[in-house]
Amino acid sequence: MIIKYVKYLKSTERRKSQSIASLKLNTKYKLACQYKNNMQQMSDNNVQIFDTTLRDGEQVPGCKLNTDQKLIIAEQLEQLGVDVIEAGFPVSSPGDFKSVEEISKLVKNTIVCGLTRAVENDIKVAAEALKYAKHPRIHTGIGTSASHIKYKFNSNQDAILERAFEAVKFAKRFVEDVEFYAEDAGRTDNEFLARVCEMAIKAGATVLNIPDTTGYCLPSEYGAKIKYLKENVKGIEKAILSCHCHNDLGLATANSIEGVINGARQIECTINGIGERAGNTALEEVVMVLKQHPYLNLDTNIKTEHLYGISQLVSENMGIYTQPNKAIVGANAFAHSSGIHQDGVIKNRETYEIINPKDVGVTESAIVLTARSGRAALAYRAKNVGYELTKLQLDAVYANFLDFADVNKEINDTDIHQIIETSKVYQQIISA
Repeated sequence: MIIKYVKYLKSTERRKSQSIASLKLNTKYKLACQYKNNMQQMSDNNVQIFDTTLRDGEQVPGCKLNTDQKLIIAEQLEQLGVDVIEAGFPVSSPGDFKSVEEISKLVKNTIVCGLTRAVENDIKVAAEALKYAKHPRIHTGIGTSASHIKYKFNSNQDAILERAFEAVKFAKRFVEDVEFYAEDAGRTDNEFLARVCEMAIKAGATVLNIPDTTGYCLPSEYGAKIKYLKENVKGIEKAILSCHCHNDLGLATANSIEGVINGARQIECTINGIGERAGNTALEEVVMVLKQHPYLNLDTNIKTEHLYGISQLVSENMGIYTQPNKAIVGANAFAHSSGIHQDGVIKNRETYEIINPKDVGVTESAIVLTARSGRAALAYRAKNVGYELTKLQLDAVYANFLDFADVNKEINDTDIHQIIETSKVYQQIISA
């Protein structure tokens, strides 16, 4: 009887242990599945920022950077949080090769990318320049529009398909991460473009760049093109769709946003929107559009508080100054000179500002005194330099201010002292 009871206890204990082990295994499995789902969701919601300031941005006439300047900017781009730095076109010149090589040595976590044509020597040279990169990417491709096929290559669609496949296949010999660009995709027939993308994926492409090379597309057209590819390219789940939009019609930012809304998960852009002809998509613009519209559920890894600083850095090194009314980083982006606007901002910044200037690295909003400014703005600026004006005093000083502002474009702090000191109520103000 005792023996049977002992066997019963052992059997019960064994079943209990098996049950606990099974529970632990199921729990681990559930956690693993949850982690995988969370990572998938994060991946689905994350838009990679591919910065091409040092390659496409540098194509602005007169804006050539030397290697030291490129290294300074590359370091700051990594601090900013970009996912990819396109460091140059290595085969184009010894200087570009050296810059890509040195940036590859410098950058620690960001992908470093080198551009090539669908030419074996280009790809070999790019691979050599990228040999020190911890995360190298070769960016190769070919024109796909009817115009490019006929006039640039004097070729046909079948030959272009073959060249696309062979270029990616050859690049895969050197690196795992290969991005394929279909130049002038914006004007390429969607059905043929889908065939090109399929060939690139078949050859091993990890990213498919869909450039609106001439800045021709409307946002609805570009978004529809990305959607078509997402829905019709076999194997599209194996690659990331990328937007590369030019600004010839002022639509680069809008097109890129439409692209990611419709399934693209990389935006190719430059600091300040610099680039060939009318420029590229502005990095600071697309990043802040996504940040200010959280309902899109699309995120980037950019540390936005560094945007203004790197904008200034790029402007100074390239010798091309940002227009004052440039969105996000222009000198007037957070400046107010209209009396109606000034009154609102002084009462509550959000009445006329949708972005907190500190979010992009700007210290504070600016109340700029001009002939269009009202009493509220004058009182605000006067208080900042030490004058607490009553309503009657402000009325008297304001009349003097308007006379002064009519002959001066902008009133600075020194001018405010002069305006008050020459007013009829100055003695009353200083004796208060």
